[in-house]
Amino acid sequence: MKQLDMLYEGKAKKVYKTDDEDHYIVHYKDDATALNGAKKGTIYDKGVFNNKITSFFFTLLKKNGIDNHFEKMINDRDQIVKKLQMLPLEVIVRNVVAGSMAKRLGREEGEVLIRPTVEFSLKSDPLDDPWINEYYAVSLGLATEEQVKEVIRQAFAVNDVLKPFLADKGVVLVDFKLEFGLFHGQVMLGDEISPDTCRFWDADTHEHLDKDRFRRDLGDVDGGYKEMLKRLTGEVL
Repeated sequence: MKQLDMLYEGKAKKVYKTDDEDHYIVHYKDDATALNGAKKGTIYDKGVFNNKITSFFFTLLKKNGIDNHFEKMINDRDQIVKKLQMLPLEVIVRNVVAGSMAKRLGREEGEVLIRPTVEFSLKSDPLDDPWINEYYAVSLGLATEEQVKEVIRQAFAVNDVLKPFLADKGVVLVDFKLEFGLFHGQVMLGDEISPDTCRFWDADTHEHLDKDRFRRDLGDVDGGYKEMLKRLTGEVL
């Protein structure tokens, strides 16, 4: 598959067209941002870690019956994915109170939820990704009612696979962001699953193994990424 012109450059990735109209090539960058781009920096080899970790998770999900846009990793920073028509939604699955949920609701970070929950945000950097609910999504024409139901179903299914898998690795899956799109009309999981988009805590110490190390100036920023790759694959970079 031949890489063609760059289609899009985001905060963490570049997307390239290919000579196959159904596929793109995604390149993972080392750029790091937080607070919707207000804080910027670089994490050494973050692109390598996120490419490998995302590839691992998407492969695991496929083995467990959850289809997604991932096709294959072609080098340390690039992967081939299906071309999706992305829904302008960010879907957050939460198992533990943390981050914006703790601030918004005045709850203590680390409180385990009685059951997992899903929330939606409008994907819009200029508007700071405002919270919406599924009724907004349908009423504003962002997705159909059937698509929203399928997004919610798949989001919980992803949690059902990843949460126990990570628990066996000594990792608490606190929360994570998903994005979905349409592939020939089918709702399909896209984007990435990585320390950039998830909160991973060590089960014993609650040490952060994710981008919160950058977001909160905790130091040893790349250490969390390294540790997650090691726990998932045994690979040490």
